[in-house]
Amino acid sequence: MLHLVAFLLHCLPLAMGHYDICKSWVTTDDGPSWEFYACQPKAMRMKDYVTVRVDPPGITCGDPPERFCTHENPYLCSDECDASTPDLAHPPKLMFDKEDEGLATYWQSVTWSRYPEPLLANITLSWNKSIELTDDIVVTFEYGRPTIMMLEKSLDNGRTWHPYQYYADDCMEAFGMPARRVRDLSTTSANRIICTEEYSRWAGSKKEKNVRLEVRDRFAIFAGQDLRNMDNLYTRLESAKGLKDFFTMTDLRMRLLRPALGGTYVQRENLYKYFYAVSNIEVTGRCKCNLHANLCSFKEGSLQCECEHNTTGQDCGKCKKNFRTRSWRAGSYLPLPNGSPNACAAAGSAFGTVRRPANPTRLGPKPVPQEPPENIRDCECYGHSNRCSYIDFLNVVTCVSCKHNTRGQHCQHCRLGFYRNGSAELDDENVCIECNCNQIGSLHDRCNETGYCECREGASGPKCDDCLPNYYWRQGCFPNVCDEELLICQNGGTCYQNQRCICPAGYKGVLCEQSKCDSDNKACNSASSTYLSLTLFLISALILQLRRLDF
Repeated sequence: MLHLVAFLLHCLPLAMGHYDICKSWVTTDDGPSWEFYACQPKAMRMKDYVTVRVDPPGITCGDPPERFCTHENPYLCSDECDASTPDLAHPPKLMFDKEDEGLATYWQSVTWSRYPEPLLANITLSWNKSIELTDDIVVTFEYGRPTIMMLEKSLDNGRTWHPYQYYADDCMEAFGMPARRVRDLSTTSANRIICTEEYSRWAGSKKEKNVRLEVRDRFAIFAGQDLRNMDNLYTRLESAKGLKDFFTMTDLRMRLLRPALGGTYVQRENLYKYFYAVSNIEVTGRCKCNLHANLCSFKEGSLQCECEHNTTGQDCGKCKKNFRTRSWRAGSYLPLPNGSPNACAAAGSAFGTVRRPANPTRLGPKPVPQEPPENIRDCECYGHSNRCSYIDFLNVVTCVSCKHNTRGQHCQHCRLGFYRNGSAELDDENVCIECNCNQIGSLHDRCNETGYCECREGASGPKCDDCLPNYYWRQGCFPNVCDEELLICQNGGTCYQNQRCICPAGYKGVLCEQSKCDSDNKACNSASSTYLSLTLFLISALILQLRRLDF
């Protein structure tokens, strides 16, 4: 699980920036009131909420069953794709499944058996909801990256499509465009559609598998390479025409136009090594809520913003009934650091004042102010936060944006993946220590209150980075096949790294316990016949030589 932690830390500047709360209870010279802010949901793995479609029909391999080979072994076509056999099938869902360590599962297309007819495939991801990208889109290919492909996006649930980025081993030949790199773009061209050759040239199937849409590099044009100047990025997103829309979509389509060739030309004599295979598509982003919500939930088969600021709709794109005294407006990142909520207002209400719409059955026809809790001034966060918020329907005060890896109503607990430092006081910045569980040996990245991780079978140690006795390490802990105590290789066999027995001639089996003659008389008889024939041949040759000497 540490690879997931690293991935989340990679996204940290984007996922944990400003705009994480929508309102806060404050006391001013004019009395207590709500203070509203522009707000947005945190970033998350959008592939967990996607639906996928692959076309044209019949492009997925396995119906009928088909053999294929790889560029590494182009003439050993012993692999098979068969849709009717689970272990041999490669359906689209395998692009989004959870893979065991060291075992890649993937969608696979048919082979290029109809060459020179183009091998074309479209992979369409749909969210039925506007989302905003916060990190690179990463597509992982097995057995080679396409030599020509492109990404397209839709802003209207697939009714219209727009190019997003082109990929080719020769951009000018494939698309009539010069090759460019995102890192060479400027502040005035940050949303330019480019063609890149960086991901399409053959590098060997085991080396380079990923193809990227470099979102972070475009952010870095404004925020710097380490993405620390997020305020400047948020300012540009608000002010630069079309920049915010560049990172927004409802659908993403990957058009695969020519597979990996493994060289410079297509070998017609072996077309079974040309196909597409995608093992993973990583899309990181947040629900687009027009800066009117900080939560987004998956309801009734689609993502829904939990709207604040008296707005409503899937994207908080309109004002609630009775709050339409002025036109709806999206929230704004400006002015920094809290932005403008541009909340919808009811007739007679003042922005920033605590008022609720009338409930005819309970409160009467007029809005009434909500009384603040008595303990709002006694918010205790142990120095890990300086902001509190009052949750009216729970009648509790809670700390907002706990720092130093803490969490909880008073920032008194450690975040998942961290544990309490027993030698530090609760208000110490180092009160929470990272678990650092081994990503292969542990079940997850969490540990108990003493820092011990939960290990997989065979793994041991506080961080699950060691193996129990009678287990060996090979990207995880596996039971010994052989050893020098309990699992001893027989009949003169030798144990190789606890992983297998190297058997002498005439024996086989896991521990060399089986005689080849006992299990295969034909082989034994054949071997005996061969040995006898060779012996007779040598004797005959010797007798003939002796006769010649006598002569």
